[in-house]
Formats: sequence, structure tokens, C-alpha cells
Amino acid sequence: MTADQSIVIIGAGVSGLTTGVSLLEAGLPVRLVAEEVPGATSLAAGAMWGPYLVEPWVRVREWSLASLHVFEALAEDPSTGVRMVSGIEAARSQVPAPDWSDLLPDFRTCAPEELPAGFASGHRFTVPLIDMPVYLQYLLDRFQRAGGVVQHGTIRTLDEVEGASAIVNCAGLRGGDLAGDPGVRPIRGQHVVVENPGITEFFSEDTGLSSELLCIYPHGDNVVLGGTAIDGEGDLRDDPEAARAIVDRCAEIVPELAKTPVVAHLVGVRPTRSEVRVEEERRDSGSRVFHNYGHGGTGVTLSWGCAAEIAELALTTQDR
Repeated sequence: MTADQSIVIIGAGVSGLTTGVSLLEAGLPVRLVAEEVPGATSLAAGAMWGPYLVEPWVRVREWSLASLHVFEALAEDPSTGVRMVSGIEAARSQVPAPDWSDLLPDFRTCAPEELPAGFASGHRFTVPLIDMPVYLQYLLDRFQRAGGVVQHGTIRTLDEVEGASAIVNCAGLRGGDLAGDPGVRPIRGQHVVVENPGITEFFSEDTGLSSELLCIYPHGDNVVLGGTAIDGEGDLRDDPEAARAIVDRCAEIVPELAKTPVVAHLVGVRPTRSEVRVEEERRDSGSRVFHNYGHGGTGVTLSWGCAAEIAELALTTQDR
């Protein structure tokens, strides 16, 4: 790597910013290029740690655990937007504990009287809950303090990137297009932000593969209510009917939510792939591309683990 060349990261969502921080703090120069800083999809996230519906599990487990440790440390500083919050995930049928349950020391099965009416099983645990606007600003500030350069712009092909020692593809939904990978598809997600009527714990329903989700994530004065997961849809416009249904579902769990004022509507598109792609590609030109995309709805959960792997790859190839 020459002194006048930076690693160029494409994308400024949670994956791009976290990867940028990891590379900079490993001693590598970084320039980040994106249309939106921070990225809109990451801003629309809930966001609670949890490796849901994402593969390959062996790597996902390690990435998730690495991120968990970082978030636990960040939660000691309120200015990061990260807090450790206790709550319940429940289901209307008998559902076994998830594969990741052994990563959480306080994970336990709920007694029947702990569950809302109509629910048959559930688990209580404590995980990081992330206020995304606050957290993304924290990441951006940390990135720039470490010497990272932010450039607003659109990269349509990897060939457009100039003056780069290497490229990191963190472009989310567009990551597949840049990589010539047709396996990335959108899953549209919508949340409703309301004033907090006094909720201190999270609640989420295990809805399986349903497009209608139920989650309640308290963030101080506000609560993020979710949600939807509409496979194959990439429209970012608000859906008023879906928003009403989200509030109604959440009000079945916490009736006070039926009348609390709405603060904002959030819509994002989860960049989903059969498997998360974190790897190095050597192009015919000899240039190096590190791919970090396809996280689906677990971009926050995997962010620090995937970023650490990209930094390790970059340092390794630097020494070749």
C-alpha cells in the first residue's frame, strides 16, 4: 500500500461506517464514498442485537459474538446510543430456544404468567438496544476523528473508483450490483416511532417467516414499533395502512401505545442474501475488493464482527 492511496469504502450504513472505524484504528487510511451519510436503511433500523434468519451460522455466530462484546462496552457510555436492555421474546406456539441463546448469560425460559395473553412460550434475556440515529452519528464522529475522509457521491461500477489501494464493498442492496452478484434481494421494513408512555423493556414476537412483525423497542423518550418484512419489495415510501397495523399489533401488548403520539415513520430495505458475503476478491486487473454485504436484517448485529474480519483481511493482504 502506498502512502498516497486510501482504502475506499463504498456505503455509509452501519457496515460501512463500522468497517471504516476498524480499518482506521488498525492504522490504515480510509476514504468513504456514499450518496447518503449515514445510510437511510441503517437509520430506519430498530435496532436490537439478534442474529435472526441469517447464514452461514458458524460464521454468523462468531461475528455476532464479537459485536456483542463491543456493544456491551459501548453501553457503558450513554452518548453512543447503545444500552443493555432486558425484555421478552415470545411466540404464540411452543418455540425452542434459538441457536444464539447460549451467547447470553441471563437467557431463560419465561414462566406462563410472564407472557401476554395468547402467547404459549417465551424467553427473557438482556441484549444491546441501539438508538440508530445517535449511534450512527457516534460512528461517523469516531470515523472522522480517526482521520477518515467522507466523500458524497455515487459509485455505479467498481471501475469508477480511482486512487484506491483496495475497495471495500459495503453498499448494502447495491452491493450485489457492484459485485455482479444477482443473489441480493430487498426485504422492505417499516417502523413507527411514537412517544414513550413509560416502557422500559423490549418485547418482540417470534413470527417466523411472516411479513408482519411485532416488536417494541424503547429508546428513552421514544419507542420504535415494528414492523414489516416484505420480501422482494424495495419501495421506500411510507405505507399508512401498514403503519396503522403496526401500532395496532403493538397496542395489543401495551394498550397505552394505541393513543400515544406518532413521532416519525421509518422505512428501509434490508439487503438480503442466502449467505452473508465477507471475503476478498482479486479482480482481473489485480485490484483487491473486500466484500461485506448481504446482512439482511442483522447488519447491526454482525457489524463489528464482519468489520474485524475485513480489517484482518486488509492487513494480511497488505503484507503479501
